[in-house]
Order: sequence, then C-alpha cells, then structure tokens
Amino acid sequence: MPKTKTHKGAAKRFKVTGSGKIMRRRASKSHLLEKKSAKRKGKLSQDASVSPANLQSVKRSISCRAR
Repeated sequence: MPKTKTHKGAAKRFKVTGSGKIMRRRASKSHLLEKKSAKRKGKLSQDASVSPANLQSVKRSISCRAR
C-alpha cells in the first residue's frame, strides 16, 4: 500500500501540539469586525482544538505530522 500524501491546504490550517492535540483557527475573524466587540474578537483570536467528530479526517489529511 502506498504512502498517503499530506493535504497541503489542511497542513497550513492545522497544527499539532506537543501533547498531540490538533489545533485550528476560529472562523469570523476576517471581515465585518466593526460590529464585533473587543471581547468577542479576542476570543476568536485563540486557537481551538478540532472536534472529535472531525479528528480522524483531519489526521488523515495531515497524515505525516499527526501520528
């Protein structure tokens, strides 16, 4: 069976922490920022972990780094 290739688009969007968790950026931080409060924008700046429902597909996409 051949090696699986890394999905480069996914590899740029996710990062693996030292403990093995996969982190992602939050949505809604690119435009229409005037109406959002500073508190809300600050929360959107923090990384979030990938949900268990999507974890397997993300691991498969960034296969070489997530195992």
